[in-house]
Amino acid sequence: MSTKAGKFSGKVALVTGASRGIGAEIAKQLAAGGAEWIGVHYASNRDAALKVVDEIQALGSKAVALQAELSDGLSGVKRLWSAFEDAIRSELGTVHLDILINNAGIAPAIPFEETSIETFEEVINVNLKAPYFLTQTVSPFMRNGGRIINISTGFTRVAGPMQTIYSASKGGVETLTLALAPHFAAKGITVNAVRPGVTATDMNKDWLAIPESHAEAASMSAFGRVGTTKDVADIVAFLASEEARWVTGQFIDATGGTRL
Repeated sequence: MSTKAGKFSGKVALVTGASRGIGAEIAKQLAAGGAEWIGVHYASNRDAALKVVDEIQALGSKAVALQAELSDGLSGVKRLWSAFEDAIRSELGTVHLDILINNAGIAPAIPFEETSIETFEEVINVNLKAPYFLTQTVSPFMRNGGRIINISTGFTRVAGPMQTIYSASKGGVETLTLALAPHFAAKGITVNAVRPGVTATDMNKDWLAIPESHAEAASMSAFGRVGTTKDVADIVAFLASEEARWVTGQFIDATGGTRL
């Protein structure tokens, strides 16, 4: 077991969608806090995931990149967990988990009338079905005092006319968060959700590179700027820590006061 000091010392974590953006920053925050072992899930960008693994290891934690396409639904979840089980058993000789971050998500901007059943099912698979069944799968392996954190969106509070299915899927995630909080409480496990707003990530870089779009995005926040991945990851790190032991079933707004 790692002897590195920190608020996550000895903890084992799994972060979905961790090859870039908010997920990558969360994984690195856990490593900076002394996590023993971190599973870095990715869908297709292996090079980016391996870079995150290298950055985690440079911080003194162990990490492994885990490939699984969550748009495949339950089969993707099973592939991810199988890879996680194999890797952690090989490394630690046992299978357990302390921190689950359901971060992976897709957000196609499509008018309501143009949303196809194929797009609908893909978004639901990644954004709602995967968190649901991954949480169900890891449940027997979660140690007492664990943390489950679901990444939602500010669009559950602020209307997003071009993000109807994305918003709906994340609304489902928040309801799931609420329902699971008492279910896991007997083991001292907290279940919370975090709602990011517009954040400077690879997913948003093209339209944020347009000065007018960047100015509009910044103007939505009470602070007059676009959020960073660290803005969101710091909040997630708090919820994953012992200091947040008395917080569960909550939706933490991390939008920088969007449209207050």
